Amino acid sequence: MLNAILSTLSKILDIVIVWFLIYQLLKFSIKNFKLRLIFKGVFFIIILKLLSDFLKLNTVGIILEYIISWGPLAVIVIFQPEIRSVLESIGRTQLLGRHKTLTVDEREKMVYEIINAVEYLKKNKIGALIVIERDYSLAQYIEPANKLYADISSELLISIFFPNNPLHDGGVIIQGDKITCAGSVFPTSMNPSISKRLGTRHRAALGISEISDAIALIVSEETGRISIAIESELNYNLSLDDAKLLLLEELQPKKETFYETESESEENEEISE
Repeated sequence: MLNAILSTLSKILDIVIVWFLIYQLLKFSIKNFKLRLIFKGVFFIIILKLLSDFLKLNTVGIILEYIISWGPLAVIVIFQPEIRSVLESIGRTQLLGRHKTLTVDEREKMVYEIINAVEYLKKNKIGALIVIERDYSLAQYIEPANKLYADISSELLISIFFPNNPLHDGGVIIQGDKITCAGSVFPTSMNPSISKRLGTRHRAALGISEISDAIALIVSEETGRISIAIESELNYNLSLDDAKLLLLEELQPKKETFYETESESEENEEISE
């Protein structure tokens, strides 16, 4: 009886682990354009193999058998960076990501400093790329960049992106309430649906948003327009107020929503009394 129970539990655990891995792969494939290409290619080959067997296309079948035999090795070699990113993303936790959970005041101060800097950069048409780390660690992009680990201030952000500053190329990474580094280089998005009018900064912002949950804010050097890339989507040509509200909303911890709402309601009750 005990052996039967253990055998059943083992089978259930086996199925749960497999489905969890499939779910994680599908979740990351939605955000990662190159990973979607891999799945599309595998699906196309499987359909083609089934058709060749059904229609008895011997030559096509033999070629597909070779592709299926050596395909996994070719995929690993060609898409090694993307596969590594997926494995790293699955293994990342909040402990490796944001250094600390910001309080409401710290979050508002951070956004205030960023928006103040963005306002100046926008008016003077100074290009900028500011990436805010959330749960997924951006350590691999911090390591080769210029380390700062300084308190966030609008003056520092403006000076970093000011023309002819050695640090103005690349992006700034913010962890918690600190500017960790400047001059960081991110992978550019290869999604063909992206407008050709978008420059390198916008493509880099989309690229990092495709492989992580980071928030990437861009100021266009040509037009001064503000854009924010989140989860492979680009919020283009935002006003300062819209950018501020979006940052505050996205940086708010999910667990904090209920407590903040509860405390706000208690404050309202006290005021009404």
